Amino acid sequence: MNRNTIPFSNELLNAAMEENGIRELSEASIREVVAVIRYLENHSSQKILRMDMGIPGLRTPQIGVDSEVEALKNGKSAIYGQIDGIPELKKEIARFVKLFLDVEVAEKSCIVTAGSMMGSMITFMVAAKREMSRQGVLFIDPGFPVQKKQAHVMNLPIFSFDIYNYRGKKLYDKLEDICAKNGISVIVYSNPNNPTWTCLTEDELKTIGDIANRHDIIVAEDLAYFGMDFRHDYSKPGEPRYQPTIAKYTDKYLLLISSSKVFSFAGQRVGMLVVSDKLYHREFENLLTIGDNPKLGPSMVMDGVYVISAGTSHSGQYGLAGMLKAVNDGKYNFLEPLKEYAFRAHEMKKIFIKNGFQILYDRDGDVELADGFYFTITYPGMDEEELISRLMRCGLGTISLKITGSKSKPGVRISVSMIDQELFTALSDRLTVFAGL
Repeated sequence: MNRNTIPFSNELLNAAMEENGIRELSEASIREVVAVIRYLENHSSQKILRMDMGIPGLRTPQIGVDSEVEALKNGKSAIYGQIDGIPELKKEIARFVKLFLDVEVAEKSCIVTAGSMMGSMITFMVAAKREMSRQGVLFIDPGFPVQKKQAHVMNLPIFSFDIYNYRGKKLYDKLEDICAKNGISVIVYSNPNNPTWTCLTEDELKTIGDIANRHDIIVAEDLAYFGMDFRHDYSKPGEPRYQPTIAKYTDKYLLLISSSKVFSFAGQRVGMLVVSDKLYHREFENLLTIGDNPKLGPSMVMDGVYVISAGTSHSGQYGLAGMLKAVNDGKYNFLEPLKEYAFRAHEMKKIFIKNGFQILYDRDGDVELADGFYFTITYPGMDEEELISRLMRCGLGTISLKITGSKSKPGVRISVSMIDQELFTALSDRLTVFAGL
């Protein structure tokens, strides 16, 4: 193959898959797709346009950098941080939840984790095992595939359904049917949704809350893309509108709040796990089979955070605390720079549609889908394996919707974060090649 040629040959793509033990790209995990991309780049002079991983495409706000640098200068990197988080950060998390969700939580109920992925892992390790008789996890799909893998590693019964056909009033009957007979302990979903960017309505959140209250189920709400439904302004501290949340409809909630996308702080691995105050202090006898404390909150700290990593980056916590304080004090609008992602999504959708693609999850209930960090595409008459393989051969990295639990038409997820305006022409050129393969 000519080292300067796009598309890549089938032979090179097959070699990349074989090297990484992948039989079908449509079944490959995100990190396996990344491994294929690295192989292709290492065996050619071409760079893949990266739309596969949700890697932040913006710089960390300066206040976060300065706050962490100051902590490093003060020697914090030589000292273990408090296991559940430094007091300065826990205080700002509680303030953030009040100011931007309109929800009261104690500082103690705000647990600092090594990214939200640790928060979901602790949820499966501890919260899902609070009762011996039921440990099922229900995923409202499509969703972040690694969370399902975490539940699988913990040997938990897994249930799921694609919400696409169960929006609005249909959601209650579907949830009730599953939760009434399958021993569900935890319900998991993301809002805004990864990968589709759909957003649950207040009525749908109330429905989930009603089911949780009826069956005593914990709801783990993943807010990795906090406030990034740019159809509404969630940026003013202490003023409506507030980011929609399940916490308005049940006290059986866990909130997974990430700093990776909202603050472009992915590399420091500092996330937030917010437990409702009532749930934090609630006792479950079965927790004594995995630790020494029957209260859920302390168990999540000592039998979760402590066991996995004994905390997270000490200096990184000061960086996040500095950013949250600036946001809470109204000195920094954290959502304003993130509108760049909406611009990219809007323009990239037009490029894909011009080249014969269709937006797959294109509606949010009765309204048009928002522009944001992700969107999904399909190509008429093409199954997922052919679609993702052809895109890869054209130097376009994506992931299959199959691994997210999607049951809709064959499609792939597009992450816009690494495709800035300078790459739009290259994207258009490569999609022109796609049509001719």
